[in-house]
Amino acid sequence: MNLTPNEYQEMTKKASPGTKSYKTIPMAFLIGGLICSFGQFLTNLYQELGMSLDIASAVTSVSLIFIAALLTGLNLYNKIAKFAGAGTLVPITGFSNSVVAPALEFKSEGYILGLGAKLFIISGPVIVYGITASAVYGLILYLFKLY
Repeated sequence: MNLTPNEYQEMTKKASPGTKSYKTIPMAFLIGGLICSFGQFLTNLYQELGMSLDIASAVTSVSLIFIAALLTGLNLYNKIAKFAGAGTLVPITGFSNSVVAPALEFKSEGYILGLGAKLFIISGPVIVYGITASAVYGLILYLFKLY
């Protein structure tokens, strides 16, 4: 079957479902806003527990990353993302999901050669190095009470 570029483009338009922007844009805004509001709630909660704003903000980021990773591992984050669309990609939770989801795909190949190796390939060495370095630095700061 030989198609001209115009014929192919027309066939693609007919086969592709239309985007329901009137629905997807408000849902992305709403869910992204809820995630960010939950982050603000956590920051306020941590401050009420006696943490300074700087420490509470850092712990909030770690908490959101952990919650999103956990939801990804339980296969719940994808269900939320199907409903919310881009609203789950913008906040820091989308970052967590983008690191954890591909790594879980290769878990069957083993923790070292599957999950560990693919984590570096898929999410990128810079991202993984940044997470690891921030965890190590945070641990050093905590252990030596440098904050």
